[in-house]
Amino acid sequence: MKNKWLVAALLAGNSWAWVLAADVDPVIMRVNNKDIHKSEFEYIYNKNSQQQIDQKSLDEYVTLFKNYKLKVAEAEALGIDTTAAFKKELAGYRDELAKPYLIDSSVDEKLAREAYDRMKEDVEVSHILIGLNARTPEERAAARQKADSILNCIRDGQDFGALAEKYSEDGSRQNKGYLGFISGGRTVYPFEKAAFALQPGEVSDVVETQFGYHIIKVHSRRPNPGEFLFAHIMVLVPRNASDEVKKQKEAEIRAIYAELKAGADFATLAKERSEDKGTAVRGGELPWVSSGQFVKEFEDAGFALKNKGDISEPVLSPYGWHIIKLLDKRGIKPFEQMRSEIARMMTRDERGGMARNAMVAKLKTEYNFALVEAQQEKLMKLAQEMGKVDSSYIAAIHNDQSQLFSFQGHTYTVADFAKFLPKGRDVTRNVSDYISAMVGFMVDREILDYEKSRLEEKYPDFRNLMNEYRDGMLLFEVSNREVWEKASQDTEGLQKFFKKNKKKYKWDKPHYKGFLIQCSDDTTATAIKKQLKKLDADSVIVVLTREFNTDSLTRVKVERGLFVEGENGWVDQLVFKGAPAKADEKLPVAFVSGKLLKKYPEAYTDVRGQVTADYQNYLEKVWVENLNKKYPVEINEDVLKTVNKQ
Repeated sequence: MKNKWLVAALLAGNSWAWVLAADVDPVIMRVNNKDIHKSEFEYIYNKNSQQQIDQKSLDEYVTLFKNYKLKVAEAEALGIDTTAAFKKELAGYRDELAKPYLIDSSVDEKLAREAYDRMKEDVEVSHILIGLNARTPEERAAARQKADSILNCIRDGQDFGALAEKYSEDGSRQNKGYLGFISGGRTVYPFEKAAFALQPGEVSDVVETQFGYHIIKVHSRRPNPGEFLFAHIMVLVPRNASDEVKKQKEAEIRAIYAELKAGADFATLAKERSEDKGTAVRGGELPWVSSGQFVKEFEDAGFALKNKGDISEPVLSPYGWHIIKLLDKRGIKPFEQMRSEIARMMTRDERGGMARNAMVAKLKTEYNFALVEAQQEKLMKLAQEMGKVDSSYIAAIHNDQSQLFSFQGHTYTVADFAKFLPKGRDVTRNVSDYISAMVGFMVDREILDYEKSRLEEKYPDFRNLMNEYRDGMLLFEVSNREVWEKASQDTEGLQKFFKKNKKKYKWDKPHYKGFLIQCSDDTTATAIKKQLKKLDADSVIVVLTREFNTDSLTRVKVERGLFVEGENGWVDQLVFKGAPAKADEKLPVAFVSGKLLKKYPEAYTDVRGQVTADYQNYLEKVWVENLNKKYPVEINEDVLKTVNKQ
């Protein structure tokens, strides 16, 4: 590049000037009067180099990038970016891409590491639950008081299990509150946090979760044994079975166990004798599991197996008798491999909200958030006076232009809050708390929506990713229209291109073009040969199969293709004079119908894939040449010299 300015096409009278000195992200290129900044060019250039897709010099890449942007300009000129489908797909991608930017990444990473560390350990727990079912403040207070009273009884020395059996409002009361082993991510976060803070024998304070008030006792802690792949043979024991039935079931499982010890195949016995029909068909195989997913009896027996292929003695669970076989086991995966799974888990519990709330707190400070607390108090008081929040409440405030909160020069009024409140919903309990919560929800939404709206401005990496995806969508659609689809459908153009470039497709070996036909006997072969004289090539297979085969009798098999020596034994024998082919007992007579093409294909269809690809390249070349003539392009070489230089 010898000149300061590279101008592919310049509009007459253009007096636009480049600005360099004070611009932290200067314009490196202008395509069709649209600015392209250095950061975008640098991002894509470096990404291409790192991925080693096609290593290019900077000068070579400038040309590639320019042509890429010309295609995007053409897509924009065609209005592809204005279609509803395009806008919907782009918006969906932006929503997904924005998610990491709307949480506090440091908090998110800390919580993810914490979850992973807890996944390395199992905690054996029992609990007592006093549930919450949309209770009033008074009822909530009474539930909390009840939980506190039970906790005091425990601290006074009363038996935890007996109290759980008597007072707990959870199904585990039948097992004296016993839940088994839990690991990180297997229960709601406040419960998990409290349980992992306890040592064996310790009891927690009252812990509030979405389910109510818990008192947690830890029995033991152990390293996470990892994941196990088991198979089992099961004999069901009805819950209310008589002693006689119980003895009979035990005799059945012990007879099966004796057969296994004598050398019987586990999978075969599981298919034949297991009463767990869902797993019996798979030889008793269960999905991969970790601790806390089975009842204690099954888990204890299964986890005690040390080596692949080991089989447990019969073990009784609440569901019946089991014989367990260890098929495989694996340890917990490294954090990096678990990160995406942990992220999904965090979105399902309080942890996701914690990272989000931390970001909202940061943004409140950054954007000088201010809540008019007196106005919020008025809204809460009005809800109390009316006794409910419904359409009448919304009607009472919908014209109120009093300021409720503000940030970054944006003011939100009571009327705005009225629009935010859900329509058609009647809230009659805890109305004051409801209004306070809804104000909080509105604040969070508005601040995060504002932050989301300016991500491109605030984060160059986000802007570059969005530009890349947007332009990639446009590039795909316009290339499909102008090159790929056009080439595949333009039969006349393909044929002309093939004829013009036929020598390019010269074969190293002769090809036989036509049909290989195998028949049941000579009479059938003679009849087929007569029929072939009346048929065009495209109908041969359909007609011959229809006329000479029935559901019960196959008299002909037809194969169409371009055959090269060595591909088919019959063609080798009949055309290329090779060794005799191995005859099919049912179809012993074979002949060919077609022609030998010694050097060149006969038509573009003989080498369709190659011709289509070459034709696409040709169309693209012509297209790019026309685009370079159609749209103005300006490149600032001074900025180009600074690429990848600080």
